[in-house]
Amino acid sequence: MTLPLTIENLTAHYGTTRVLEDLSLSVGAGELVSLLGASGCGKTTTLRLVAGFLEPTAGTIRLGGKDLTKLPAYKRDIGLVFQNYALFPHLSVLDNVAFGLKQRGVAAAEREKRARQMLDRVGLAQLAERLPGALSGGQKQRVALARALVIEPPLLMFDEPLSNLDAKLRVDMRVEIRQLQRANGTTSVYVTHDQEEAFSISDRVAIMNAGRIMQFDTPEVLYQRPANAFVARFVGFENLIPMRVSRRTGAEVTAEAPGGVALQFSQDKFGPIPDDFVLATRPDGLAVTSDPNVEGLPATLGLRTYLGRAYQYQCETEAGALIANGQLSPPLDIGAGAKLVPVPDQCCVLKPEHP
Repeated sequence: MTLPLTIENLTAHYGTTRVLEDLSLSVGAGELVSLLGASGCGKTTTLRLVAGFLEPTAGTIRLGGKDLTKLPAYKRDIGLVFQNYALFPHLSVLDNVAFGLKQRGVAAAEREKRARQMLDRVGLAQLAERLPGALSGGQKQRVALARALVIEPPLLMFDEPLSNLDAKLRVDMRVEIRQLQRANGTTSVYVTHDQEEAFSISDRVAIMNAGRIMQFDTPEVLYQRPANAFVARFVGFENLIPMRVSRRTGAEVTAEAPGGVALQFSQDKFGPIPDDFVLATRPDGLAVTSDPNVEGLPATLGLRTYLGRAYQYQCETEAGALIANGQLSPPLDIGAGAKLVPVPDQCCVLKPEHP
């Protein structure tokens, strides 16, 4: 059974500390949604509230038409995959996977059949009789995933499931998790601090900060059109340049950066541009040139770092310190003057944030 998850106005306190603030989130039936953010942003607290390990101060949690808010954890029938695997060390792989079925009163022959089928799906059928201590980290995580899926939960939740694995295995495992989740069509919530992991595995991502969702959208929209400065910085827009419009001609806009440098923008590309805005760019979104005839932000080049595909420069400008990636040949000298030219396809326009 596949059901939607609805969280409405969820608030949670730890003592006098407010960890979640009026959080609302909807996960469609069969959808995989990631909660993404730094430590302390509230993502794991949200998972624990949905799982029933914590009780909210206010708000409601519904799975399908069922209100879970006051329901004990053991009655919520949620599949959980943890960072530390949480396998029973004295039980075989087969018995670990079958454990949830045994707790639900499934007959011995049927639970063994279903557990073996699930182990086959995660590629561990040949290890059914081993103890967890004889498994690698990746194999343990597959067992934990099989155990969560075999009970056919209406909701599957992941709490930083790949954090203990090395980089190559993390990539392999996130592909496997996504394939299994899609094959089962299980509504899923995935908690992680890793942006690449969240973007690669999710239908939608909620970026969180200080107990609030800052933006909830597809990975493509988040990466290309962040809604505010926090999300922009989070997804790599390291340069935030304040701008003021000085002239409008149809869809074309002329705006001035600090120091009076005028730059041209098209609303056909960026959408409506307010009189005051922030131009956000990644380092690749600022071209570096020593040509004095090019219109751009005057800069003094500081630290130069070799990235393989480009040189990265720490730049001092009237708009503050900016980071720009320049071409490999020829490298520009540290301390030299240069111009920084925004690359439209790698920029976005944000509303200014006032105190």
